[in-house]
Amino acid sequence: MHTAGTIRKDVLDSLRAIPLFGRVSESDLDELATHLIERRFPKNATVVEEGLPGDYMYVICKGRAKVTKASEDGREKIMNFLEAGAFFGDMALLGDEMRSASVKTLEDSVLLALSRRDFIDLLRQSPDLALAVIEELANRLRETNEQARSLSFQGVEERTRNLFERISREDEMGSGQRMTPVLTHQQIADMVGTSRETVTRAIKQLKNSGWLSQEGKRYVIPTD
Repeated sequence: MHTAGTIRKDVLDSLRAIPLFGRVSESDLDELATHLIERRFPKNATVVEEGLPGDYMYVICKGRAKVTKASEDGREKIMNFLEAGAFFGDMALLGDEMRSASVKTLEDSVLLALSRRDFIDLLRQSPDLALAVIEELANRLRETNEQARSLSFQGVEERTRNLFERISREDEMGSGQRMTPVLTHQQIADMVGTSRETVTRAIKQLKNSGWLSQEGKRYVIPTD
């Protein structure tokens, strides 16, 4: 672990490349960097846990993670996937509330942590940073509204297709294909708001149409 005062230059360069901080001035970004703590997590590590108090927000510098909530029967329900550049944990800092979801790493990851006190102080000092956070929160609200709209007006096949388009990324093996993370039919059903049986039928229809193929528990979608 690196303390705030020993963050390496490459970490600062990575911070500058994160969209959240794209409009923040160099001086504000340098000030922000002095308060960050680099934390490394192995694959499948729990970074924040639902229901516990939150003292830090995190930016994913390298790696990937998933956002989960516990269902009534105790089953893990995937809500979203987070890529490098995403940040999380900020709502607990702003509202002094318990964590509303858990975040777990999908691979070895490097995160940059910012404490509640430093986060609030920086928002007060930097209008650019405050505006960037507001814009990101607005984007999240827009995505939530879009998801609610799709649940109301789109069929399961269309919702499943939209989900695959949103969470897929280029295959790390360099095949040129876009692939989803490893997913079960139940996890897909949780994310699109329907039953596992209905998702199974929707996936079969997408495969029959030639739009979707599968490799193990990962799905391959067109790159065009």
